[in-house]
Amino acid sequence: MATAGPTSVPPTRHRAGPPPRGLSGWPGPGLLWSRALLLVISGGVLPVLFLWWQNTIPGSLNSAAACLTAAGRIAGLLAAYLLLVLVALMARVPWLENRVGSDVTARYHRALGEYTVVLACAHAALIVAGYAWQTGTNPVAETVDVVVDYTDVWLSAVSLGLLVLVGAVSARAVRRRLSYESWYHVHLLVYLAIGLAFSHEFAVGADFSTSLRNRVLWSGAHVVVAAALLLFRVAVPLRRSLRHGVRITRVVPEGPGVVSLHLAGRDLDRLGAEAGQFLRWRFLARGHWWQSHPYSLSAPPGPDLLRITVKDLGDSSSSLARLRPGTRVWFEGPYGAFTARRRGGNGGGNGRRVLLIAGGAGITPIRALYETLPGRGADLVLLYRGSREEDLVLLPELEAIAARRGLGLHRLVGPRGGPGPDPLRADNLRRIVPDLAQREVYLCGPAGMTQTARRELRRAGVSRHRIHTEAFAF
Repeated sequence: MATAGPTSVPPTRHRAGPPPRGLSGWPGPGLLWSRALLLVISGGVLPVLFLWWQNTIPGSLNSAAACLTAAGRIAGLLAAYLLLVLVALMARVPWLENRVGSDVTARYHRALGEYTVVLACAHAALIVAGYAWQTGTNPVAETVDVVVDYTDVWLSAVSLGLLVLVGAVSARAVRRRLSYESWYHVHLLVYLAIGLAFSHEFAVGADFSTSLRNRVLWSGAHVVVAAALLLFRVAVPLRRSLRHGVRITRVVPEGPGVVSLHLAGRDLDRLGAEAGQFLRWRFLARGHWWQSHPYSLSAPPGPDLLRITVKDLGDSSSSLARLRPGTRVWFEGPYGAFTARRRGGNGGGNGRRVLLIAGGAGITPIRALYETLPGRGADLVLLYRGSREEDLVLLPELEAIAARRGLGLHRLVGPRGGPGPDPLRADNLRRIVPDLAQREVYLCGPAGMTQTARRELRRAGVSRHRIHTEAFAF
């Protein structure tokens, strides 16, 4: 552990962008918004259940078989509703991305995706079981009859198969073994699954096939979600990419397997990007144009300059060091709620002292925040965790910022799981930062480090409402 001293590295040339944009009088991003989103999603279940109840014939639930079939209908409706929610969460609607937070929407997406697959499977199993009970046939024969004899049921069978495939790929054990590109392209099958499910619902769904009103409402919900998807995933990024004309100007090695890409464009301050946010980048070069990757800004955004710093993670990120100056860049964003506005997001107020904790690729958004968050001296402290000294990329810049602003900077170096105590242990954190429990904490790094740090921060007395994280896992 060491504290930064003066350094000859010059200050960054990036200039701070415009003041953060927000809704005057509204709370900043944080827990309140995430809970509000969860409440809205949960509230949508009630209209779905009402739709089923309104189209259920009085007295029809008079047998166990009928109840099984009704349960299957409910499961199918809820699965269809959650499919729309999943797409809406990933439509990158600015309000969700920048108020709730991209990591929160992604976490909700993963959790609800599991429920969606379970409900879709339950829908098929319960419907078949109910029909088999009513007709006295065995479930296997009934399954064949339903798929072969019922109109367009084969569409739902294909849709279910696609959802199960996507769910399997999303399992944690499988996801670790997949490249980001493979995982992403398999997930595109969800759109096909939704289209097939939609056709099945209108063809044989008891709640839609006989009700024009329900078909109009259900179609309207699909149109709204599709419009949001096309607007925020296609139209807005295309317009911004053409308008700002971003190109690579320099590719700078920062350490073993780490490079910084310096980007220039027109009127970039009009993007409203903030330190701590990320964008999704598409480099229009051979082998790269079809891939889109999220990388955080590693320096404060300027009116005509942006910078990202990328670590070789074994996928296409390893080839970014070979990109040439002049390469055109398309982008989506900016996204993310890991910004200065978090300081007031949970009632903490903008005057609260801040602790930044970074490790690995997590230094990129933290470095931008370290330069731009207000404060001097002990008001702003950065703990930089690394297994080895050479892992501490951008350290000269951090030391320059610390010297210029008089901020605290501590290097926490040592192998993970080594013989010595973990430097992120609660007692060590309290020793370095005695007023730790009264600070707002920004935490970003590998999943294992983040989990450890969060646990130790809670042990040290930091309220969970004051721990702000940025997750990198897909």
